[in-house]
Amino acid sequence: QLQLVESGGGLVQPGGSLRLSCAASGFTADYYSIGWFRQAPGKVREGVSSISSSGSSTNYADSVKGRFTISRDNAKNTVYLQMNSLKPEDSAVYYCAAVNGYTLTLRAGAYDYWGRGTQVTVSS
Repeated sequence: QLQLVESGGGLVQPGGSLRLSCAASGFTADYYSIGWFRQAPGKVREGVSSISSSGSSTNYADSVKGRFTISRDNAKNTVYLQMNSLKPEDSAVYYCAAVNGYTLTLRAGAYDYWGRGTQVTVSS
């Protein structure tokens, strides 16, 4: 059974950093492109970043460019999202999602498998 589990969320002060992890099980992550999404209360889910199945290509939402970095370790079946210079508006539940094949889209509907999310709160 395909499963994605996010971890690494928490409470951090503005300007701080967090690293989120997305651990995949039940499938070989090398064949899947992975996206990170977030959803704040009362807002629609938005795409944050994505990485191709090989890890050679990445994509970022304008709101996080230069602050967030996505990477993957296929040997560990894990994708990471390094988040630096965090702002209060980054607060949300962060989800990772997977789709078979190559894509860099940040459109949530394109992804087939989803984790349950991890909460990120940026506050002083």
